[in-house]
Amino acid sequence: MPLVTYQGRDLEYEIHGDGDATPLLLATGTGGSFKGWLPLQVPEFSKRGRVIVFNHRGVGLSADNGKPFSTADLADDMVGLLDALKIARIDVLGAFMGGMAAQEMALRNPARVRRLVLTGTYARADAKRRMLLDHWASLAARGLAVDAMVRERMLWSLQDETLEQEDLIEGMVEYLSKGGTPVSADVFARQCTACMEHDTYDRLRHIVQETLVVSGRYDLLTPPRFHRELADEIPNARLVTVRYAAHLVMVESAERFNSAVSDFLDEA
Repeated sequence: MPLVTYQGRDLEYEIHGDGDATPLLLATGTGGSFKGWLPLQVPEFSKRGRVIVFNHRGVGLSADNGKPFSTADLADDMVGLLDALKIARIDVLGAFMGGMAAQEMALRNPARVRRLVLTGTYARADAKRRMLLDHWASLAARGLAVDAMVRERMLWSLQDETLEQEDLIEGMVEYLSKGGTPVSADVFARQCTACMEHDTYDRLRHIVQETLVVSGRYDLLTPPRFHRELADEIPNARLVTVRYAAHLVMVESAERFNSAVSDFLDEA
């Protein structure tokens, strides 16, 4: 896998596709790797231009210094990756923690971001989100079995109709429990802490980029009110709500999600 070095740490990445369109950077959420984008998003988005996927610090082959980090730190990692690849300006699509880092990137380095797509994320955690993330971090620290943690997170990430598909769910649990989650318990706990502490609410009005906010109607982890808040507070934002999807809208309604994102990025 290709690696670049930023502040003495390796960052793992891949580039797919070619073309003249502004490159698209995909930023993942907690507990996952860039491999989650490969089956459904990369083949579609790479038709229009380069797609860059990468792993946050401590995920896969991306190095980790063992210290606490913030979503602003993750945003700086993303800029460091672009610097190493000599890419001046990009579009950014971020999910959950990746969406939080994308907000920080747009605020801290506005000239580097052309357009912004946020999905399954928020500007500020409420008490329930903080309690849940602290609970997840505690479960990870206590060594909860991987398959049990996968099921715990699925309850918050998938809509009821998807959970009814027992063969699909068992297949996902088996895959993720056997190496499909390349994140240690310690890194996952620190990711949860970064999400708990994330707060851009009072700065959203300073995001200047055209922004698309995509919400799954049945999202329990980041309910639609969080997405409406983002769309209301970011000056040049619009909201798309996908009817048949929950938190993992890019999986459960991939065709609708990909179409909405592609149309937005291709606007004049």
